[in-house]
Amino acid sequence: MSNSFEDVEVKLDRARMTLRLLGRVQGVGFRFFIRKAVAGLPIDGWVRNEDDGTVSIVAEGPVEDLNKLLDAVSEGPAEAEVDEVEVSWTSAFGDFEGFRVKLW
Repeated sequence: MSNSFEDVEVKLDRARMTLRLLGRVQGVGFRFFIRKAVAGLPIDGWVRNEDDGTVSIVAEGPVEDLNKLLDAVSEGPAEAEVDEVEVSWTSAFGDFEGFRVKLW
């Protein structure tokens, strides 16, 4: 089963994708891997480590570019082990300007 936006019945030009990454995703450079993955793409939002050992990402942008980010997240940096990616889609709210790494 794919988690890409094409699996959602409603089609949007710009969307919000919220991700929760489970596995060995902290202490392996995942947040900076994500920042590099979105560099040059018209994606706004943030990435941060959570207290429970997961990584959260909220990203808004063109659906095609968000699906590129979703593909990158599923692989992660070489040291990471992504066991599960929880993803949800909504319409974009326009809350963000740029993409940043939240340190806490």
